[in-house]
Amino acid sequence: MASNSTPTSEVDVLIIGAGPAGFMMALWMSRLGIKTRIVDKRTDKVFSGQADGFQARTLEILDSFGIGERVWKESNHLIEVSFWNPDSNGVIKRNGRAPDNISGMSRFTEAVLHQGRMEAFFLDAIAASYPHPADPAGSPLKVERMVLPTSLEVDEAAAEDDDAHPVTVTLRHLTEDEATPTQRLSNLSDGLFRSNLADDDVGAMLAQSKGGADVWEEVVKAKYVVGCDGAHSWTRKALGPKYEMKGEMTDYVWGVMDIVPITDFRMCLPVQVLMTFAASNGSLMIIPRENRLIRMYIQLTEVSTGGRVDRSTITHEMIFKAAQKIISPYKLEYHYCDWWTAYQIGQRVGSHFSKCDRVFLAGDAVHTHSPKAGQGMNVSMSDAYNLGWKIGLVTKKIMPRKILSTYELERKQIANELIEFDHKFSRLFSGRPQKDILDETGVSMEEFSKAFNMSHMFTSGLGVNYSPSALVSKPPEEALLLESDKEVQNEGNPAAKSKLSAATNCKPGMRFPSYQVVEQADARPWTLHHKMASNGRFRLWVFGGDISQAAALKRVNALGARLEKGVLARAPRIELGPAANPFAGTARFRLDQPPSVVDVMLVHCAPRGEVELLRDLHAVYHPFDAKLGWDYDKVFADGESYTEGHGHAYEGYGVNPEKGAIVVVRPDGYVGLVTELGEENWGEVEKWFEGVLRMA
Repeated sequence: MASNSTPTSEVDVLIIGAGPAGFMMALWMSRLGIKTRIVDKRTDKVFSGQADGFQARTLEILDSFGIGERVWKESNHLIEVSFWNPDSNGVIKRNGRAPDNISGMSRFTEAVLHQGRMEAFFLDAIAASYPHPADPAGSPLKVERMVLPTSLEVDEAAAEDDDAHPVTVTLRHLTEDEATPTQRLSNLSDGLFRSNLADDDVGAMLAQSKGGADVWEEVVKAKYVVGCDGAHSWTRKALGPKYEMKGEMTDYVWGVMDIVPITDFRMCLPVQVLMTFAASNGSLMIIPRENRLIRMYIQLTEVSTGGRVDRSTITHEMIFKAAQKIISPYKLEYHYCDWWTAYQIGQRVGSHFSKCDRVFLAGDAVHTHSPKAGQGMNVSMSDAYNLGWKIGLVTKKIMPRKILSTYELERKQIANELIEFDHKFSRLFSGRPQKDILDETGVSMEEFSKAFNMSHMFTSGLGVNYSPSALVSKPPEEALLLESDKEVQNEGNPAAKSKLSAATNCKPGMRFPSYQVVEQADARPWTLHHKMASNGRFRLWVFGGDISQAAALKRVNALGARLEKGVLARAPRIELGPAANPFAGTARFRLDQPPSVVDVMLVHCAPRGEVELLRDLHAVYHPFDAKLGWDYDKVFADGESYTEGHGHAYEGYGVNPEKGAIVVVRPDGYVGLVTELGEENWGEVEKWFEGVLRMA
C-alpha cells in the first residue's frame, strides 16, 4: 500500500497497457482533448512480430484518424487464398482458390504489416492531436513505460458522480532490468513471453522491484480506467474472480515464424494466403508479408498438453523442422528470421467487460482466441474504438453516463460471436485432412473452404451488427427478434424507431457504407467516409432527393429549420483539435466558437449546376462562423465527377430519390437511426438525440 508521502495526482482516463487496444484508446482521448495517461510494463514498443493482419473495417477505422493510408501503402495486400491438400501419395496439391475479400464492400482489402509499424503510426497521430483547445497547456500524450499497477480500488458510492475520480490506482515505476522480459535467445527476437504458453510475469516483476533500495510509487485517482493489458491482464485480476475469463483450451499447439523464405514452393507469392494440410505432419498457413517476409503458422503435432515434448522447450528450430515436414517434398530454408513464438489454441471470454462503468476491459484482457483468423488486433482495436468516444463525450459532459453501458452490450456480443467462430474455424484448421469420402473423422477441403468463404463478413469486420440500445434504434419487429437471445440487455431503448425502407442499405447497428459523391461547391469527388473523421461528432445525413424541384427543395429547407431549432440549438458543442479533419490537413485557424456535436450534411441528386449553395439552401447546410465565414463543405451531389465517374450513392445506400431519407451516424461510423424525409418523421430524429445527448 502507498504511504502518506506517496505522490498523488488526478487524471480523467488512465489506460493500462500500450498494445493495439491501448493505443486506440489513447488516440481517441488525444483527439477529444481528454486528460489521459497511458502506462505499460514493458521497456519499449514492439519492433517486430506480434499481430500483423489488418481487416477492411480496421483500415477504415484507422483511415478515419488519418493513418489508414500509411498502413495501406506499406502493407502487403491479400487478394487470393489457395487451399492445398495431400493426394493419395501424401504429396500436397492445390485443391482450390478463393478471393480473400468481398468485392465492392470496402475501398480496402485485408492487408498485413507488423504491429510495430502500426504503433509508430499511432504515436504520430497522437502527436498531431496537440495542442488541443480543450487542454491548450497539455503536452502530447506519451507512453509511460516500465510502470506497473500494484493496487486498484473503486469507490462505488461515488461512481455516479460526474465530477468524481472514484478509481484509485497505485503505480510502481520499475528499473530497466526489472521490466525487461526474458528472451529465449539473445540474437533472435521471440514472442514467447507474450504467449499463452508463458506464465504471467507481473508477480515476479513486482517481487523483484520490491527488493530494490528505491521503490518509486505514486497514486493516481482517475475518473475512468481502461485495462488493455493483454491475456494475463492485471486489471482483470484486480477486479476479482467475477471478472475471470471462461472457456476452454485445446490440445493443439502452434508455432509462428516470420522468415524470408528460400524455397522452390511456388505458392509463396506476395498476394496469396496459403492453407495446406499434410497427411500426418499437421497443417500450415503461409501469409505473405512486407519486405519479402512470410509468416508461417505451423501445427506442432509432436506437442500437445499430453505430448512427449515439454512446451517450455519449444524452440524456433523445432518449429521450422515441423514446417519443412508439412511442405515436403518442396524444399524450405531461410537466412533471415525476424521473429517467432508459439501458442496453445483456446477460446475464453469474460463474464463482465466493466465495473460500475468506471473500470473497463478491452481486447485480450477480456477475450482470447487463436490468431489464425486475423482477428486479435482487429477486435481489440475495435473494442477501444467503440469505447473511446463514449468515455470521451461522457467526460466532456456531452453524453450522460448511462451511454457507457452500451460498451458491454455491444462488444460482449461481438466477443461471443468471435469465440464461437474461432472455436469452429481453429478445429477445422487443426483437424486431420480427410483421406477419402468414407473418412468421417477427417476434415474435407470442401468443408474447410466453405467455412472460410462464409466467414468473410465476420472476419472483415464489415458484418458487425450491434443490438438495440439508446444508440441503435431498430424497428420494433427487428428489435424484438434481436433482443430475445441477448445475455446483456440495455435499459432505456429510445422512443425513436427506425424505418429501414427509407435507406435499405443503411442498417441501424451496422457501419455506414461509403460511396462517392461530388462536392457541390468545387466538384471534387469524395467517398463519404472521408467526411466522417473520428473527432467525436455525430453525422446527420440528409438525402434530399432532386432539390432542383420546388417541392423537394421546400421540404429540405423546412427540415433544416426544424433541425436548427430542435437539434442544433439544443445539442452541446465540441471543441475540435488540429487533427480533427485529417483529410483537410492540420487545422491552422480556429473557429469563433466550437461547432455543434451534431454535423448536418446534405446529399442531393439534382443536377449540380442547378443548385446555388448560399442562395437556395437553409443556413444549416452552410453554417456561418464569424472568423472563417461560410462552410461550403456540407453539401454534395450524387452525380458525375469530372475525373472519377458516377458514384451512384443513392443506389448504394438504398435511398429512393423521390422520397429521400435521414440517416444518423454515431461518432464511430455506425448507423444509429434511419427514417424517412417526410415531416411526420422529423420528431424521431429529436427523440433519438434526446436519448443520447445532454440536450438543452
